[in-house]
Amino acid sequence: MTADRALVDDVLAARPGAFERLVAEYQGLCWHIVFRLVRDPEDARDLCQDTFLRVYRNLHQYRHDCPLKHWVGRVAYSIALRHLERRKIALGAELRSDEALLTPEDETDVFDYAAACDDAAAARRLHAAIETLAPLPRMLLTLYHLDDMPIPEIARITELPAGTIKSHLFRARLKLRERLETGDAR
Repeated sequence: MTADRALVDDVLAARPGAFERLVAEYQGLCWHIVFRLVRDPEDARDLCQDTFLRVYRNLHQYRHDCPLKHWVGRVAYSIALRHLERRKIALGAELRSDEALLTPEDETDVFDYAAACDDAAAARRLHAAIETLAPLPRMLLTLYHLDDMPIPEIARITELPAGTIKSHLFRARLKLRERLETGDAR
């Protein structure tokens, strides 16, 4: 975390190019979180700008108790959630009280995402099916499978319990599998 500390110190000291380095380092993460939740490019651009404005204004509050990546990701996630709440867009299905919490390890027949993306047509079908998911499962699935972000990192960014993330991933994969097998990407 010494690189994080140095970058934060440079930004707080208003060293030339420091904030631009911070934005360059984390804009991909910010875009991914925000765009996967809101799906509208114009809104996502505005919300990413809001994220970095908030990061800039509140960087003095960063305590170095977690990687800067998680802190910036949490800010982006919070801003996107507020946007969805204002628009009254549901994040995704909530767990029913009688629903067992299933984890990826519980799957008996694991869907192979790499094989599904072997050709361009399959990749287009997969991405179209991903876009049909509710915002939260869509973001979690793409962070985990497409960005290779481990569940503990996703949990730190979203402040969701790991079991909840695993459950969302499991159910999202089931929906994707069903849609890809039936050819229904709606």
